[in-house]
Amino acid sequence: MKEHSIKILIVGDLCVGKTSLVHRYVGGQFNGTNKPTIGVDFSVKTLQWSDNETVRLQIWDIGGLQRFYSMTRAYYRGALGCVVMFDVTDSSSFLGCQEWKRDLDNKATLPGGAPIPGILLANKCDLPERVVTADSIAEFSKNNGFFAWMETSVRDNRNIGEAMRFNPCSIFYCSSW
Repeated sequence: MKEHSIKILIVGDLCVGKTSLVHRYVGGQFNGTNKPTIGVDFSVKTLQWSDNETVRLQIWDIGGLQRFYSMTRAYYRGALGCVVMFDVTDSSSFLGCQEWKRDLDNKATLPGGAPIPGILLANKCDLPERVVTADSIAEFSKNNGFFAWMETSVRDNRNIGEAMRFNPCSIFYCSSW
């Protein structure tokens, strides 16, 4: 059996649901009372990719205030894909995605020097207080070089597995084996 390791970053502003996303995807659990991540948290999920290949998905949950520190370069090193997440009920978290994407593009590259591929997740789409429209998300995603975007609800487990399977890292890296 051949095993591959892939490092995926989960970034975004404070309280957008990054830690809840990781807990839901890795452990199948939702806890609406997570404490803010200080620095970075790390989880692993092993996937059966084919009959003779497995993938160890290393998921790095980067704290929402971390973009203000010089440590992000160290956390980003070796990543092959990223998820940039925001809360559809908080327009400032959506605006923050531009800073996160810029930080990623400046500090994280694939072995050949290209920026790591990223997917934009619009979380909390189950809430009625939505302030960010699908049209503005689609335009932002296209204009900022995201591989794709998707609406999610970590609480309702909506599009969580789909978003992580669609992660551009998996498509890029695993297709080249």
